[in-house]
Amino acid sequence: MKALLAASGARDDGWAEERASWLLAARRRRVLLDPLSEKEPLDLRDAYRIQRKVNESRLRDGQKSAGFKLGYTSKPMREQMGVATPNYGPLTDRMLVSNDSTTDPDLLQPRIEPEVGLVLGRPLAGRITRHDALNAVKYAVACLEVVDSLWADYRFTAEDNTADGSSAAQVVVGPRLPALRHGLVNTGVVLYRNGTIVGTSAAAAASGHPIDSLVWLVHQLHQEGAGLEAGMLVITGGLTSAVELAPGDVVEAEFQPGYRVGVRRLPQTRNATRAEARS
Repeated sequence: MKALLAASGARDDGWAEERASWLLAARRRRVLLDPLSEKEPLDLRDAYRIQRKVNESRLRDGQKSAGFKLGYTSKPMREQMGVATPNYGPLTDRMLVSNDSTTDPDLLQPRIEPEVGLVLGRPLAGRITRHDALNAVKYAVACLEVVDSLWADYRFTAEDNTADGSSAAQVVVGPRLPALRHGLVNTGVVLYRNGTIVGTSAAAAASGHPIDSLVWLVHQLHQEGAGLEAGMLVITGGLTSAVELAPGDVVEAEFQPGYRVGVRRLPQTRNATRAEARS
């Protein structure tokens, strides 16, 4: 019966719940999976249904909604991962960590991206304009996103990545950035791994302007009958290609002189194992 449902496209909540449970169990067991799309057809609508089921489970476990991450808003990230369009994933309070923290030791295969975060001072919903978005943002913040794909070797389609929450794992929240209305788009960033420069970019890499990333997100959520609440953090997309965070590594980003955010991975970490996703 499940095979017939999948073949016909008539996928119910039970189908999404089952796939979500596979993803959650794999993370608990620290097992890397082969992409779902290699086992059965998967479109973006179904991928977001799985993502929502994963997030609902986390909220039932006591985590709280903290905002959203945007993925693949920059050309370097889309080219690196072979993804054509942006996507998004939910953030919870347990994903947010302070500047110069260590990453969760249970991460599977973490990578780091520098991002501009936007903290809302008021709710945002509906078919908003850039002006609406600017007026809703309380401040911008320097961030590092720790992405951690469940899919082995970061081999996935856009649909697989979306089902996995756009690889959202942790967000390192750094200092507030001084520019918002006029100078934010020109804010430069230099990414360092163990003291060596591994990438340079500017905030404009996120959809042309981080505020435009925010507008895109709100429009996408509107289609689902949802929106953003005051106090939420939206990280607007990786500005450079993601860099590996190996055991013992320190990765830092400097958003113009004096605005630095950093994270390190403990030298002793367990390796993830690998197993094929069920069909």
